[in-house]
Amino acid sequence: MALLRVTALTGLSVAVGTAVTALLCVGPRQLSRATNDLGCRAREVAPYLAAALGLLAVKQLTQGYRIRLSRALDWRITGELYAIEGEFVAALQRATPDATLEPFSVAYMLGFAVLLVAGPTVYFLAGAGGRRRLKELLVAYMLNYAVGTLCYTLFIGYGPRKYLDSVDGLMYQFYPETQELTAAVASNTNVFPSLHASLSVAVAAVAWRSRRRFPRWAGISGTLAAAVVYSTMFLGIHWATDVVVGAVLGAGSATVGARIVTRVERQSTGGGPEPLDGPSADRNPKAGDD
Repeated sequence: MALLRVTALTGLSVAVGTAVTALLCVGPRQLSRATNDLGCRAREVAPYLAAALGLLAVKQLTQGYRIRLSRALDWRITGELYAIEGEFVAALQRATPDATLEPFSVAYMLGFAVLLVAGPTVYFLAGAGGRRRLKELLVAYMLNYAVGTLCYTLFIGYGPRKYLDSVDGLMYQFYPETQELTAAVASNTNVFPSLHASLSVAVAAVAWRSRRRFPRWAGISGTLAAAVVYSTMFLGIHWATDVVVGAVLGAGSATVGARIVTRVERQSTGGGPEPLDGPSADRNPKAGDD
């Protein structure tokens, strides 16, 4: 029952946060216009969405096999992570005021989920230029999960809260019910790299590229991403090394995602000029509008 209650509360909070974010970043006028051609918008991004959902399905279906393979390989890297950075996370916990525990816990549990959901929602509800960014974001998601899943299969690592007596699992001490939800969606050896960091940075990177057209979303996503990245270390869940590698993965996936979408769009238009929903749309707020 506790898991069901936490899941329901999380889902409701993410839905509300996404709705408010969409209203702030897209505006009621564009939201109203979006309802007129939802089918057309959905068909345009359907191949990317189907590929992303297919990857997640494969990841879920192969989870048992990957866990067995990981145990068979037995490549344990926690000691190496500690050798790189030592007591950095412990020092970070001591330097961070206790009063920030609740905000950072909310950022880790809810802010991260809002980032992942609100980004695609904002771009889907915006004009054609937004849908171009949505495609880039979905490709970036796929790249993050593909690389992350590979690393989690190859390497067995535990976070600093599991490895060091000097690091406390703060969120799980004060909000133990959240541990059931996190355990249900991820293994406690899914440490290197931090997908919380990589996906948050990927969302913020795509938002930064679209900042001229979606300035509010760029600000919101950047703030949330920074809070999520910091919270993963402050809460004792990830090493700083996990976060740094995750951030590089996130930024790289956003760049590669943009290039992949550009290539696909050019091929679909016979190698002609870049469509109006490309980067040029962001330089002119009216370009590519419905």
